[in-house]
Amino acid sequence: MVQKAPAAPQDDKGASQIRAHVLFIEARFYEDIADLLIEGAIAECVKRGVTFERISVPGALEIPQVLAAAAEARAAGRAIFDGAVALGCVIRGETGHYDIVCNNANHWLMDAAMNRGIPVGNAILTVDTRAQAIARAEGGINGKGGDATRACLRLIETRRAFWGVPA
Repeated sequence: MVQKAPAAPQDDKGASQIRAHVLFIEARFYEDIADLLIEGAIAECVKRGVTFERISVPGALEIPQVLAAAAEARAAGRAIFDGAVALGCVIRGETGHYDIVCNNANHWLMDAAMNRGIPVGNAILTVDTRAQAIARAEGGINGKGGDATRACLRLIETRRAFWGVPA
């Protein structure tokens, strides 16, 4: 049974503060979209009092590989983070490469998260056009970078609740 942790302190906008350190893994293939995603992710961390570190990778397929490496370092006591947020974008092209990248990036991201017990927020956008990507990424804290960070933080809180650890 999950026990509820005591309520976390609230900031002036009603968002609960949480003691956590998050790893952002950013695919920088589309620099402008990556910038919008990380802007929202960082804004949510600042709002919630969460610390973070950033690792950049070339594209979406590299994100799960870095998460797996980070998880190994975490298990060995060489890295400390409570959760991770995947940030990237895959835009459909004229070949089947889009499907391969989308399917593998998301499959192996979730595989690493599940098998290593890491709360992960996923903001790897999979879209048909650049305009769709920008529409989903922009908006700062209200864009998909902020959404994925909120998801990650909620998963951290849920995991802690199962273990009876306060936020």
